Amino acid sequence: MLKNIKIKGLLAGLVGATIAFSGATAAESTAKHPERHHYESAGIFGKFDIPSIQRGLQVYREVCSACHSLNLVAFRTLGDIGYNEDEIKAIAAEYDIDTIDETGEVTSRPGIPADYFPSPYANEQAARASNNGALPPDFSTIVKAREHLAFMPWSSVYGEDYVIALMTGYHDEPPAGFDLLDGLFYNDAFEGNQIAMTPPLSDGIIEYADGTETTVEQMSYDVANFLAWVSDPTMQQRKEMGLKVMLFMFVFVVMLYFTNKRVWKKVKKGEDIDPSEV
Repeated sequence: MLKNIKIKGLLAGLVGATIAFSGATAAESTAKHPERHHYESAGIFGKFDIPSIQRGLQVYREVCSACHSLNLVAFRTLGDIGYNEDEIKAIAAEYDIDTIDETGEVTSRPGIPADYFPSPYANEQAARASNNGALPPDFSTIVKAREHLAFMPWSSVYGEDYVIALMTGYHDEPPAGFDLLDGLFYNDAFEGNQIAMTPPLSDGIIEYADGTETTVEQMSYDVANFLAWVSDPTMQQRKEMGLKVMLFMFVFVVMLYFTNKRVWKKVKKGEDIDPSEV
């Protein structure tokens, strides 16, 4: 009895300490915890939302690509989100790719599907010089980089939600008494609430090819979906393979169970086992 009381007390103390730690961590952060959104890619049966990803690509190309690169993404991979060969060639050709000519001089040529999305800046120094010393991060794995899975689910931060919160977290004026530094913008989703990036989105800043209304919230959701695909392009295949493996393991375990039961049934009765029956 005393032992059970001690165990229950220990468990209660552990849970209480965990909750207190989560609360303390949240209290120390100045950034608003991102709201959780629904994504078609969520869950073990989740699949990519291709129309949203294509709209997100449009947002990236027309807005985000002015400052942010996709160094790990090749144009040819756009075939995975519904673009055909001619469309991929047309998209790639819109970009100038640095190359070396026959005389050894640096020149440029139109992109081809085998190329990767080029950086908008020649080097890091040029990027910082154009952004008041701040370095715009590469977007290839930004969703994974901003993901933080905590012990308590409500304390977790998912990369897509962080992107949406950041895009929609700008305010024209900071709260009363907040000391906003010159050249920075108030954003309640960013740690410290001061960010060097100007608000990139505004209602109607672009026009979607499929006619979807281009509100800040919609564009933020779409670009978050696009960046989630960029960060984990094999997610759907991985889930499908995982389900196949789980199905195989289930069938295999059932077969082992009945085989074991049949073999040991005769052993327990003291009967001889015929190898041909195993």
